[in-house]
Amino acid sequence: MPPRDKDGPVEQFRQVTAAAMRAVSHKPDLSVAFAPEGALLRGTEARLPAPGRDLPAGEVAIVRGEADAISLKLRHHDEKIHAKRAPNGQLGRAIYDAVEQARCEALGSKRMTGVARNLGAALDERCRQAGYARIADREQAPIVDAVAMLAREAFTGQKPPEAAKRMVDLWRPWVESRAGGDLTDLAKALDDQTTFAEAARQLIQDLELGEEQGESTEADEDSNENDDSGDDSSQQGESEDSGEQASSEAMMGSETREAAGEDGGEGDGEEHEGEDADGMGEDGPERPGKRWRPPNDLRNSVDEKAYRAFTTEFDEIVEADDLCDADELSRLRNHLDQQLQSLQGVIGRLANRLQRRLLAHQNRAWEFDLEEGTLDAARLARVVANPTVPLSYKRERDTVFRDTVVSLLIDNSGSMRGRPITVAAMSADILARTLERCGVKVEILGFTTRAWKGGQSRERWLAAGKPANPGRLNDLRHIIYKSADAPWRRARKSLGLMLREGLLKENIDGEALLWAHQRLLPRPEQRKILMVISDGAPVDDSTLSVNPGNYLETHLREAIEYIETRSPVELLAIGIGHDVTRYYKRAVTLVDAEQLGGTVMEKLAELFEEDARESAAPARRRAGAR
Repeated sequence: MPPRDKDGPVEQFRQVTAAAMRAVSHKPDLSVAFAPEGALLRGTEARLPAPGRDLPAGEVAIVRGEADAISLKLRHHDEKIHAKRAPNGQLGRAIYDAVEQARCEALGSKRMTGVARNLGAALDERCRQAGYARIADREQAPIVDAVAMLAREAFTGQKPPEAAKRMVDLWRPWVESRAGGDLTDLAKALDDQTTFAEAARQLIQDLELGEEQGESTEADEDSNENDDSGDDSSQQGESEDSGEQASSEAMMGSETREAAGEDGGEGDGEEHEGEDADGMGEDGPERPGKRWRPPNDLRNSVDEKAYRAFTTEFDEIVEADDLCDADELSRLRNHLDQQLQSLQGVIGRLANRLQRRLLAHQNRAWEFDLEEGTLDAARLARVVANPTVPLSYKRERDTVFRDTVVSLLIDNSGSMRGRPITVAAMSADILARTLERCGVKVEILGFTTRAWKGGQSRERWLAAGKPANPGRLNDLRHIIYKSADAPWRRARKSLGLMLREGLLKENIDGEALLWAHQRLLPRPEQRKILMVISDGAPVDDSTLSVNPGNYLETHLREAIEYIETRSPVELLAIGIGHDVTRYYKRAVTLVDAEQLGGTVMEKLAELFEEDARESAAPARRRAGAR
């Protein structure tokens, strides 16, 4: 009897979960993938966290809860209605998104007991990971999640998870004294999204967490009612640009904090001084004479829009072998070699195919329809058919294969932890070896930050009195794993550093992209290619908590636009479980990290073949003229 496939139950669970999602969401075309990262929804593509091989009951319930949350939003949520009535302020928008997600989940919870249990398990896990149980006072508690859980309680009667009970109770008296009636109105309008959206705006207005003073919410709404469909799409586009996280990534309770710039309680229990509102005492919102703003108000600054860093003193560009000792680097490299064995066959074949293509372009090509040279036997038939047609000759020539350098920029953020960063390291290793054999130079770079939650830059900002809109507020760490001129043999150990525990932190993509681009520009090679491997939009909690919510994303878009339109460098991006096509013109998105090696090889082969065709075109035109 053949041994039982260990992956059988896991694969069966994935298929059943995907089928259940399509049934609950009423979306038969829904695509479902599983990855180590958290849950995510992009259009008709959903990503769920992968359960363990032995399918522990707790993990299964969490995955099902995340799946149900996505399915219910797809079933009960109308994005046009939602976008049309969305408030302008970043924090107000985050609350608006959070209570809408609570509405969708409440509709499913009230009708399906199993769904309610699954959603509760997923919420409990998010609260546990966010460290809400360690929050000691209201200044540390994220108001977005508190309001969302109070809304959930009003809609379903379910109490907040035990891990979040203290956090919610810190805000409960203040919220209920100002908007208790609004929560009741929301509960009555669960089946009508339009009425619910109106009540949600009233809730935000009563909590004074929405538009700036003097802005009219109702005037905007009335004008929206009279707008045509073109205006609808325009407003929807604005909401996507100003807070993409709040419309998609923020559909989960824990992720709405990112859209609003909330820390949500740090896992290590350190103080949240940077998010405290200036002058806020124990009485907090009750202070008379001054309109209170929550600790993480992310109002846009009109006069300070330009991207900048609060300080660059603590940034570093470091060689990989300077970040750990030689023994540890050898151990990490050995671990990478063990991982390579599983992919050696597949990626090795792809690497050989890429090498054959490159060498074919470099070695030779033919010019046809010439008046002298070697007789072209393939064209003799037309001479036989029509003796008036002259004989055709061909001649072999060397192709013009431009000197090329490829820079591989790899996202070293915490969300890449696990399989994605391992596959990225393996792909970079094999790519460097392959291209080196073909005479193409390769540079491998990584980008992250030196610390979580800001590091020394944040401390400097706190010491300076927390000035408003400080710009980037974290210490960059740009890593050189392999320089373009270093042979692979000398740099092979350095690639193992990507597997080091504790290396992966935040990701500030815009500055990393410009750094890698700047390294390529002075290179002597005729052709320069920059390939970015990332799994998400730029995220740095310290920066986003005190700047506009789209601060880092806007800078990334500006950097990409500059390179794509005004630079000789060719830019290509590969997204792992994240749609990077909304940023880059030339990009591909992978749902599974295992596809990375093959995709990198294939895309590079396409680039080189395009270049070969462009180089051969003038010769073909000359031959045609003769």
